[in-house]
Amino acid sequence: MINIVVPELGESVLEARIARWLKKVGDRVSVGDPLVELETEKINLEVNAERGGVISGITRQDGEDVKIGDVLGTLDDSAGASPANPSPPPATPAPQSVVAPPAAPARPEPAAAPTAAPGIPPPAPAQPARAGAAAAPASPPTAPPAPASPIRATGERTEVRQRMTKRRETIARRLVEAQRNAAMLTTFNEVDMTAVMSLRERHKEAFKQQHGVGLGISSFFVKVSVAALREFPQLNAEIQGDEIVLKRYYDIGIAVGAEGGLVVPVLRDADKMSFAKIEQTIRDYAKRAADGALTLQDLAGGTFTITNGGVFGSLLSTPILNPPQVGILGLHKIQERPIGVAGQVVLRPMMYVALSYDHRIVDGREAVQFLVKIKEYIEEPAQLLINQ
Repeated sequence: MINIVVPELGESVLEARIARWLKKVGDRVSVGDPLVELETEKINLEVNAERGGVISGITRQDGEDVKIGDVLGTLDDSAGASPANPSPPPATPAPQSVVAPPAAPARPEPAAAPTAAPGIPPPAPAQPARAGAAAAPASPPTAPPAPASPIRATGERTEVRQRMTKRRETIARRLVEAQRNAAMLTTFNEVDMTAVMSLRERHKEAFKQQHGVGLGISSFFVKVSVAALREFPQLNAEIQGDEIVLKRYYDIGIAVGAEGGLVVPVLRDADKMSFAKIEQTIRDYAKRAADGALTLQDLAGGTFTITNGGVFGSLLSTPILNPPQVGILGLHKIQERPIGVAGQVVLRPMMYVALSYDHRIVDGREAVQFLVKIKEYIEEPAQLLINQ
């Protein structure tokens, strides 16, 4: 008889919630079979069987919060099951559906797929059946308190009550912490996208044929952000105690909206990536978010974040910092607007950009100049080649 326990969950993740049991008491399993799905603040994970045998007991039920090392159930391996490693089996990402509403980044939870905002979800699924009282563990199972009815109706006025997911709880907590613990300010500017859009139009076919991926806006902003961060290193830093840690590497987080909340996969060493590599990696992240296949490593770290509310139609917004980072760049919808050029009023494709920053280590002058540098590089992308 062996215990099914909560395994190590990854960097800084200490607890999880039982999303659902995939097996029931009495089920026979083989080594590596998924037994239970855990929901963490970042992604969903499956706990696999370290030995073959029969599920003899379930001690923690769907919806319960658990910590690393907690016993979830028991497995009777006396039927000559082949052994696996003595340590708990590795947790693997669980498939999940995804949708992408715009949101201000906060450190993520389980991945989900970018699309339109979700509708009201159905009530939580029923708990799995428990077979055979004789197979129950020695200690009685601890069941969570019975939830209130999720639907409350009075006449034509209906309310739907649902429990927050672990990811949504974490986002809520971190957003409040970001505003409470940082001196957060935002500065704005607008960028003429004519040069970038013209460059994309001239090269998009050849780029796609050569690299198998489209040339998007994101790669330009990743490139110019790295260039600007080199000139303003305080925005690629964090505070640790009474010290400022300036990062000499550039791990750029790309915020992705999802059904359960925002996730921020990271482009590691973005300064060493080509335009094609950036576009390919972002596309891969989007696909794996849709498939529920993002890993904790994909989401760990990051020195600066870019979020694009423009893909959802946002014209202007204030992004919230992604702690412990001290800077986040917000992109918005490209829209033709009349502007003055050489004494003439002309229509140009314009984008508002926003930089939120931690005023504790970034002065207003530096923040404004950083955003001006972003504007200059985007409006004259040839500067990137000259200055590199």
